[in-house]
Amino acid sequence: MASRLPLRVYFDLLSQPSRAVLIFLRRTGIPHVEKPVALRKGEQRSPEFTKLNPNQKVPVIVDNGFVLTESVAILKYLATKYDIPQFWYPVDSMQRAKVDEYMAWQHATVRYHASKVFILEVWTKKSF
Repeated sequence: MASRLPLRVYFDLLSQPSRAVLIFLRRTGIPHVEKPVALRKGEQRSPEFTKLNPNQKVPVIVDNGFVLTESVAILKYLATKYDIPQFWYPVDSMQRAKVDEYMAWQHATVRYHASKVFILEVWTKKSF
């Protein structure tokens, strides 16, 4: 029998999508290994990380060799693969569609505009 590698999640806490994936993993109790990637140090541009995600962004998960990027795709994958309470991602198609609708909306509106503020107020001022 082949051994199963632990789920690895690559993240930076400065990244809202990373925080969403980490919160989900921690709250649902899905076993995982956390692999920090310091964006402010440019670690996402390393050759090793670029092999995982050529877009050089976090979060990324590696599940027994399967690599997945983009937080919404990661959240849906985890919710579908693991036995989690249905309130996270319902089985009912209409309820699930409403969750999908919200995730698409927040990613394209709230998160998009909030990230602009973060970049202008924090990232470009190099206040860390």
